[in-house]
Order: sequence, then C-alpha cells, then structure tokens
Amino acid sequence: MDRTIPRFTLDGVSGAQVSVHPFTTEDDLGLTLTRFLDPSPGSSEGDVVLLVHGLTSSSDMFIMPEHRNLVRFLHGNGFGDVWALDFRMSNRFPYNVETRGHTLDDIAHFDHPAALRELRRYVGARRIHVIAHCLGSVSFHMSLFGGALDTDDTGGVASLVANSVGPILRVHPWARLKLRFGPPILEHVIGLTCLDPRFADAPRLSRRRLLAGAVSLAHPECREPACHMQSFMWGSGRPAMYRHGNLRPETHVHERLADLNSAAGLYYYRHVSAIVAAGRAVRLDPSDPRHAGLPGDYLAHHLANPDRATTPVLYVTGDHNDVFTDSNIAAHRVLERALPGRHELEIIPGYGHIDTMIGKNAHIDVFPKIIDFLKRH
Repeated sequence: MDRTIPRFTLDGVSGAQVSVHPFTTEDDLGLTLTRFLDPSPGSSEGDVVLLVHGLTSSSDMFIMPEHRNLVRFLHGNGFGDVWALDFRMSNRFPYNVETRGHTLDDIAHFDHPAALRELRRYVGARRIHVIAHCLGSVSFHMSLFGGALDTDDTGGVASLVANSVGPILRVHPWARLKLRFGPPILEHVIGLTCLDPRFADAPRLSRRRLLAGAVSLAHPECREPACHMQSFMWGSGRPAMYRHGNLRPETHVHERLADLNSAAGLYYYRHVSAIVAAGRAVRLDPSDPRHAGLPGDYLAHHLANPDRATTPVLYVTGDHNDVFTDSNIAAHRVLERALPGRHELEIIPGYGHIDTMIGKNAHIDVFPKIIDFLKRH
C-alpha cells in the first residue's frame, strides 16, 4: 500500500538543525537522542526540552508533518533546543518484537538515566523539561520516583509533563481482562508473540490475518484495520486511542497509523497488568537482582522520600481517555494530597489518549497549556 507520508520523515522539522546522538545503556542496548535545534540566535543557550514517546511509538510522533507538531510549536514559543529520546520501546528499533522480554523496570533503571547523562554531555547544567507520553511517562516516573536518576539529573529536571498516565494506572474492565488473559492465550493458544497493527497485511489464512479480521468485525466505526488493531492492543473503545475527529485524514489511514504506533511484544503487557492490579507503579519481579536498587513500590518510595525528587509535574489527559481512563486525575489527587503545590492537572475536553499529542488541533487545544507550565518552571 502506498504511503502518503514517508516513514521516519523529517519533513515536519525541515527548518531545524537535526543531529542524532547514539548512546548505550548499562545493559548494552543502543539507543538514540535526536536534537532539533532552532537555527535562531540563542536557541542553544536557554532551557532544554526532552520528549519521551510511549510503547510502539517513537520520536516521530513529535515531528509529524501533517499538522503543527510539538517540536515546531516549542521552537515557536521560546524553546529552541528540543531533544527526542528513542528508547527500547521505540518502533525505530527491533527490540519490541524480539524474543527477549523487557520490562518497565529495565527502562527506568537503564534507559532514562543513560539518556539524561548523554544529554548532559551537550547541554551542561541548563534546565531540562521533560514531556513524556504513555508508558514513557510511567517509566520516567519510575526513574524519578525510584531514585534511578543521578542527583544532578534529578535536580536538573525542571519540570515534567505527563500525558495520559503517570505513576497510577487505571483501565476499563475489558482492558483489564485483556491484560490478564491476553498474553497467555495469544502465546500458548494462538501462537503469537507480538501484536502488530499491520496484521491485516499478513498472508491469507495466516493466524495474524485471521486475528486482524476478527478484530475488525468488532470495530465497525471505521475502515482502517490498523485503527482496529490499535484499539484491540490498547484500551477499550471504538476507537480506543483517540477521537476520530481529532486526526487529520492523512493521519487516519492504515499505513500512517501503523507507522506511528507499530508492533509490541507481549512482555510489556505483563508488567502493565501487574501495575494495574497493584494500582500504582511496582517492580515486576522483586527477585530480579539486576534491579535490586529499585524500590518495590515506586509511588510509596517517592511519598516516603519527598525531598529526593522535587520536580513539579503537570498531568494531562483527555476527558475521553479510553486507554488509561482517569489515571492522571487519580495521580494528581494522590500526589497533591501528600505533597501539595507540586502538581497540576489539565483535562482536555473532547480528547482521548494520544490525540493530545498527534491531533490536528493539539497546537490550539493542548500545546499552549504545556508551554504555560514550562515557562512557569
């Protein structure tokens, strides 16, 4: 199927100076930071913004050419030095579909601390603001709340914007059932080790194609198989990840949706299921010696050590979030009760889970609220 928008395109940031900075984690994975520098004088001297994607997506969600994307908006509003992290969840790497399983603990322990250390090599002691989406936000909270970041890094995180979800995970009952029973059924009954929005493109009568067809039967709201599969993979809704009307037509097509949010192995679902069952971010395997330095309960550790990470947080969510429901509302309530004055909440009317970042009018309805928060910190 022909693409109207090239995969991994930089057309959305054509005016920026772009440079790629590879680095390696302590568990030997190669990751990248991409710098988008506004060529205007002084851009490399002010505050820095680090963008963190979610599971199955990548830095591409922040530089989409079909609308005024987040990087361009930041450049136009005084934040000229923007970096985007592609960590082990990124669809730019093969890690999501490899047999080896990764967890959010791996990301909290290895990816985010390494990324901040690498970023510090270039920006020094300048203030860093982080905007994190989905499980990128959850894992960054785990790094921040669990003490995985170096002291200098923690002090240098001037603010955190958490889109859709943070340290507390809540989902619809149907999504909870999928999290609990989906991975063992898919792996041991159907024989699949990952889920991919492109399953409708698989050979006829293959398990992948048959699953995509069955999923599409339950989603008559549109004709895009990738949209249907993404709703099956995450959340509970028709569709689950966004409101259709918030996307440009060229975004809501099979190939583009699958490019933006690609395949995911089933191992992350197990950790998400454990966090949902606990009600807050917890380690998946407390006996794993690699993560002995991380707390078993990240939120409880943070509340018991409130002076360890004092970063102010803005929790953002659509009022139709059919992936993580009222998770950010609950997180704001719990954290503000314990640590008043450090947290803010923005509920965006008419938005869902990811359209707050990739929606055609996000630069009107969402991004100005983020800019206001960044400038106040």
